[in-house]
Amino acid sequence: MQGCDYMKTIGIIPARYASTRFPGKPLVLIAGKPLVQHVVERCREAQSLADVIVATDDERIAKVAREFCAVEMTRADHPSGTDRIAEVAARLDCDAVVNVQGDEPLIPATVIDAVAGALTDAEMTTAATPVSNIMEYSDPNAVKVVVSIEGRALYFSRRTIPF
Repeated sequence: MQGCDYMKTIGIIPARYASTRFPGKPLVLIAGKPLVQHVVERCREAQSLADVIVATDDERIAKVAREFCAVEMTRADHPSGTDRIAEVAARLDCDAVVNVQGDEPLIPATVIDAVAGALTDAEMTTAATPVSNIMEYSDPNAVKVVVSIEGRALYFSRRTIPF
């Protein structure tokens, strides 16, 4: 933002109970804590986020998440987590939003900070990493991205790229 020394950035974690691939995933316990709590903790380690919010349409997730962070309820008819985040972002007083996937309990806070930092110069940015093994390349649970020579995302796919 031009003319501002401070950009208020909020981390929003979309969390859906009715996942087709893994129903109830946000509440699965890992080392004694729900998956979504691990993601919130990584967000809190980031220096760039003024707040962290879990965006969900499910009261089971909301009840658990309220124990450790802010929660915003969303409509149930969203086709994606990004749509869920857009609904919540429209209600917020902030300069930028970082979409932190609810199934990334090991995301480094430095990655969150890098994405937030890039938003000072760009309207939109995303974190990506090269595919490291052939299993990941064909895994439908791993989202792949095709980028231009300039590093801009051209498209995303759960299928084996280029489709």
